[in-house]
Amino acid sequence: MAGTIAEKILARAAGRDTVRAGESLPVRPDYMIAYDFPGYTDVMFRQMHDDFGIGELAEPERYVVFIDHMLTKGNAKEQEVHQVTRDWCEFYGIELHEARGIGHQVMAELGYALPGNFLIHFDGHISGAGAFGALGWGVRRDLLEAWVSGQIFLDVPATTRFELTGDFAPGVDSRDLVHQIIADHGADGCAHQVMEYGGPGARAMSIDRRQGLCGMAMFTGAVSAVFEPDEAALAYARRVAKTDFTPQLPDAGAGYAAVHSYDLAAVRPRVVLPGSARSANTRDAAELAGTPVTKAFIGSCASGRIEDIRAAALVLDGRQVAPGVELNVVPTSDAVHRQAEDEGLFDVLRAAGAKIARSSCDFCFGYQKPLQDGENCISTGVLNISGRMGSTAANIYLGSAFTVAASAVAGSISTAGEVGRS
Repeated sequence: MAGTIAEKILARAAGRDTVRAGESLPVRPDYMIAYDFPGYTDVMFRQMHDDFGIGELAEPERYVVFIDHMLTKGNAKEQEVHQVTRDWCEFYGIELHEARGIGHQVMAELGYALPGNFLIHFDGHISGAGAFGALGWGVRRDLLEAWVSGQIFLDVPATTRFELTGDFAPGVDSRDLVHQIIADHGADGCAHQVMEYGGPGARAMSIDRRQGLCGMAMFTGAVSAVFEPDEAALAYARRVAKTDFTPQLPDAGAGYAAVHSYDLAAVRPRVVLPGSARSANTRDAAELAGTPVTKAFIGSCASGRIEDIRAAALVLDGRQVAPGVELNVVPTSDAVHRQAEDEGLFDVLRAAGAKIARSSCDFCFGYQKPLQDGENCISTGVLNISGRMGSTAANIYLGSAFTVAASAVAGSISTAGEVGRS
């Protein structure tokens, strides 16, 4: 029977020839991933040990933990949180990756997000693994079920197919596309589905852009998103893989809940109003031109990759961040940081007045340099709900790296085209 990418990945992980949307069945993830955060991993480790009596793991190599939050204050509280995680990982023999960058990026660099793999995490932004043809699914606290049993019961999701053609216009990228999709189909347009991307526009899109697009799938209600693994994804996987992998392509005749087509050349710069990334909050960036900003942020697991930093450097080269505006740039990993230094991109950004921070999740959730009352921030972060980056009396607008950099130069919401750098 013909299957979608998600159905074929889940069938393999379930040890079945085929599965169909709507079936409920146990599935064995290739990797079960988490990051340490108070109230999450510490609680789940304790439950696994105390409530379920697990003193030894049969397959510790399937467990992966990152320390990527709470890294920037250097105080006793941070050390206490991280030491608990270190102790549990040592006890169970789990691979721990500390302070190497944001886990959703580092998992790709370390070869966990391989084409055809099935990954789970309590955080939904693991869907960024779809850029490589892997299926990443945020299962919230049900991660404990998998940690305890090695498998998780899931309802096989339906898939909505997105056929992409063309290429982005200068100054436009996949961040604008995902907000266009939300504007067109709503915040529940793909509820409990997988978004499957294919077509010549998908193949022309860089891996970085695919990661940013897939990582935001949850804002359409989707459980995940996945690209057809093409030669670009396979080449990346061959460089980083430590295990065999089995790429999955959709079969001819696969059943989809819906099929939507997008010409990437027609996508325009989009900005999301403070509140949430819902359809009613999404605007053409031009509609918000002139809205003053005091902070600008390029980073998070959905941005801060080398192409985002190149976009910012293109806009900022020979310019200055406007007086009264602070532009903070956080690379997604240490590897991205090194590449940006090697390419001279951070020299351009520093000369423009931008501040470069160590890779972590701390800016995105308001732990590092929290926004103050009355501030307006334009951000490539993943969330813009009240209080996400600090004060509940601050406003967070979402846009692409092009738009954030252009707004930092103008001192108000602007596009790269409006500041003459697209």
